[in-house]
This record gives sequence, structure tokens and C-alpha cells, in this order.
Amino acid sequence: MDGIGDDGFNGEDLDPDAVLWVRGVDYLAGWRDATRAAAELGDALADAGVDTAGIKLRAAAAFDGAGVVRLELSAAAARKVAVRARATTARWRDVG
Repeated sequence: MDGIGDDGFNGEDLDPDAVLWVRGVDYLAGWRDATRAAAELGDALADAGVDTAGIKLRAAAAFDGAGVVRLELSAAAARKVAVRARATTARWRDVG
């Protein structure tokens, strides 16, 4: 399933063939879960010192209704996240 902002669904030009709905699948629950997860991720990135102004976090639901978070960021922000992740991983290894 495509979410708002994804190809096939941008709010103005809905392409019905790009969106598949299956009867009985709770897409809304998955989207709500993804919305909360996206907010948590955004907060964590900000806490890690990443400038979140250029970061896009999009909540969506997969074909089976599971929540999906799509992350889009600049190359500079991606490098900063990579540095933070490597530093954290190194600390975890030192503890073990």
C-alpha cells in the first residue's frame, strides 16, 4: 500500500491502480503504529544531535497492514546518523 507522499498517491493525483486495499486488513492500525514509531525515531534523531529540519519520516502501512516508516534524509544527515550509530555500536562492544 502506498501512503501519502509516495508514488501513486500524493493527495491531488490519486492513482487507484497504485493503491491496493484488501478486505479485512486493518491498514489504519498499522499506519497509527507507524506514526508513533516515526515520532519516536524523529525524537531519537534530534536527541542524537541530528538536524531534523531536512529529514522526512513518513508513516504508511504495508500490504499486510503492518506499519512502515519511510526515512528520507540528506547525504549530510545520513553521514551524521552513520557516525552516531558507529559510536554507539563501539560503546556496546566495549561493555560486552
